[in-house]
Amino acid sequence: MGKIEEHLLDKIRRDGAIHMTLIDPEEEDIKSASKKVAEAERGGTSAIMVGGSTAMSVSHLDDITLAVKKTVNIPIILFPSNVAGISRFADAIWFMSLLNSTNPYFITTAQALSAPLVKKYGLEPLPMGYIIIGEGGAAGLIGQAHLIPYHMPKIVVAYALAAQYLGMHFIYLEAGSGAKKPVPQEMVKLVREMTSLPLIVGGGITNENTAKQIVKAGADIIVTGTLIEKVSFVEKKVSAIIEGIKSVAKPKSSN
Repeated sequence: MGKIEEHLLDKIRRDGAIHMTLIDPEEEDIKSASKKVAEAERGGTSAIMVGGSTAMSVSHLDDITLAVKKTVNIPIILFPSNVAGISRFADAIWFMSLLNSTNPYFITTAQALSAPLVKKYGLEPLPMGYIIIGEGGAAGLIGQAHLIPYHMPKIVVAYALAAQYLGMHFIYLEAGSGAKKPVPQEMVKLVREMTSLPLIVGGGITNENTAKQIVKAGADIIVTGTLIEKVSFVEKKVSAIIEGIKSVAKPKSSN
């Protein structure tokens, strides 16, 4: 286990659940990204994720990642959609497989192509089973996902269990950036009951009450991205969401 993973798991054990802020390099310049991540850190977010679903300039990604790195003192984790989403300036990378993609590229090929770069740059890989459900947004479209309807939680559980049995370290349930509806609480609850990996949930989480209910259902990490693109007071909004998380999160046993 690397130091970033150990840090995240320790935070989850101590706090019960945590929040991460997602920055899409395609939507930000250096100034706006730096301002937003600084506010998110002050608001209490535990890590900054950098990445998006669409194609991006590698040099721009490097510029944004480096600027974020210089601005905050919390981990910077890449959230790539393909090989072009890798920057040497991050601390770690979600080394993820889009389990319900219909294209092998997003299941294993992109990972094979990117692995040498991950090693060369000294990035800490965080193995993750990525499952896109509901609307799916751009991530579902670009990743050619066979989207799983909200009313079929048992299928999501099957993929989540597969991730665990394949040796992955995290499970991510993704409703898609800007989704009208977040991942249903019942689905989160069932995945939590049937698996033991840290559970990440993102997409469509726009307020503290939604975050609160998803954590109450069993999520360990809440991710918000589109949210900070649309508000002026990032610190205030992130802080409110984290207060919602804290109101129901319970510290976990270290045993």
